Amino acid sequence: MVGSTFLIVVIFSEICIRMKTMALAPERLTGMNPCISKQTCHECIQTPHCAWCAAPNFNEKRCFLPNINTKIFATCPEEYTWNPDNVFSMVRHRNLTKGGYIATSGNNSGSLSSSLPTSESSSWSTSSFSSAGRQEAIQIWPQEVNLKLRINEAHRMSFSYSQAEDYPVDLYYLMDLSKSMEDDKQKLSDLGQLLVESMSKITSNFRLGFGSFVDKVVMPYVNTMPKSLIEPCDGCAAPYGYKNVMRLSTDTSAFASLVSNASVSGNLDAPEGGFDAIMQAIVCRREIGWREKARRLLVFSTDAGFHYAGDGKLGGIIRPNDGICHLDHTGLYTHSSEQDYPSISQINLKVKQNAINIIWAVTEEQISVYKRLTKHVEGSFAGKLSNDSSNIVELIREQYDKISSSVEMKDTASSAIKVRYLSNCLNDGPPVETSKCDGLKVGTKVEFIAEIEVTSCPDNRTEWKQKFDIYPVGINETLTVNLEMLCDCECEHDGSMYEPNSPECNGVGTLKCGVCECYDGFFGKRCECSPHQEITGFDKNFLSCRPDNTSLVDCSGRGTCACGQCECEERENSEEVSAFHYSI
Repeated sequence: MVGSTFLIVVIFSEICIRMKTMALAPERLTGMNPCISKQTCHECIQTPHCAWCAAPNFNEKRCFLPNINTKIFATCPEEYTWNPDNVFSMVRHRNLTKGGYIATSGNNSGSLSSSLPTSESSSWSTSSFSSAGRQEAIQIWPQEVNLKLRINEAHRMSFSYSQAEDYPVDLYYLMDLSKSMEDDKQKLSDLGQLLVESMSKITSNFRLGFGSFVDKVVMPYVNTMPKSLIEPCDGCAAPYGYKNVMRLSTDTSAFASLVSNASVSGNLDAPEGGFDAIMQAIVCRREIGWREKARRLLVFSTDAGFHYAGDGKLGGIIRPNDGICHLDHTGLYTHSSEQDYPSISQINLKVKQNAINIIWAVTEEQISVYKRLTKHVEGSFAGKLSNDSSNIVELIREQYDKISSSVEMKDTASSAIKVRYLSNCLNDGPPVETSKCDGLKVGTKVEFIAEIEVTSCPDNRTEWKQKFDIYPVGINETLTVNLEMLCDCECEHDGSMYEPNSPECNGVGTLKCGVCECYDGFFGKRCECSPHQEITGFDKNFLSCRPDNTSLVDCSGRGTCACGQCECEERENSEEVSAFHYSI
């Protein structure tokens, strides 16, 4: 008796499990096949790997997986099948070149010869600059590509970086000339020629510039008593915010004398107005003399901290920093007392936009603060300055070696685009996820892979075409990506498969890609339904074709909803019957 009871319980349990499995099977199927629930062409192609059939009077599921739903794929005519692929093409792809000098002839001695292959250009003589022309360095390949992408279908694109030889260097020395830096100024003047010689070993195309800063000439930063505004300390010059003393120039011999003749000044509080100076030194490109194709170094030398956005309120200055150049004909910053200090994020933005590497050359008391700052200012490095700046040449050379032996890739993609970087750098083996490679030398080529994915279609249709740059930090060269997002279908717009007031839709809807888009107040496969008075609206009719409000699929994925009722699909095998009957 016990055995019989046990057998009955087992059989009943098996029946319940099977019924539950059958009830959940359609929902589980739609989870495996995400195409089934898509009702429009644009919803369909925004789902990875799904294709849409726009054929008229098509009785099968219109959104399907071509590799799985082979019957639908075979039934839908090719001209009505919408299944766009990701499309990649290169627009500009000039070969990588090492740069440097190459021989020229005739009247073209000053022209560039960047079209020569790298192997050929390296064999040309560089002994006589008078009979040579500078070859443009190309360090990233390709330079511009076009890309059409479906949503959530990533595309992998290869690109290369190679550090050029004899690459031009612009070095702008920005120095704190408050009273405490007086001995540092003299040491920099003494070491000026040594700095030039050291940088000349790195590149034959070197330019040097110099600027100085103190702080805003208002209380509480500077003593505004009339006497103090003339001479804030013994032997000091009148206080000022920032001044461009020497624009970038090949006349490096003038550097030492200009530094030596620059006067120190004085202020009251400990932090200085260095951020004002950095902002002006970056954005005043013409006044400073920054070149388009050069490694741009800004050496920031100080023994103090810095004021940043918000500190200006202490002096009654509430206007935010506008990030615009405000230098007069003498190189003096004219808006020092009119607008606030820049924020760290503003400095970082301008550094990125202008491809500048900042070297924070600061004393031991400040090194920890500026090392933390390097995490917030892209491509910046911090080095410890001796008390009298006697190690400045070694520090700059050491930091330059760190900068030039490393490459880090960044991009300007919007929030709708995800870019992931992979590379094996200089190692053997498969690529790993990284955007940075170290230990590079001149001529070393590094291969990167950018995996680009559109995560969502922006609501604004004009944003379906975007342009963004992939760039090596601190180098003014980019790989431009012209991206077109495949967010909808051509047949959803004016054309042969677009028909307003279509008879197929009973004249109250637009036929798009083979399906009806009903006007307000109508619904159904052919817009044949309208809500009855006792029914509150479309949603109730729509949900009546679903087992509960958590389901996203009409008729369990085995039929279509018509005026609030399921029209079930016929079985492929008409003789097949269900072993169990259940109701939802």
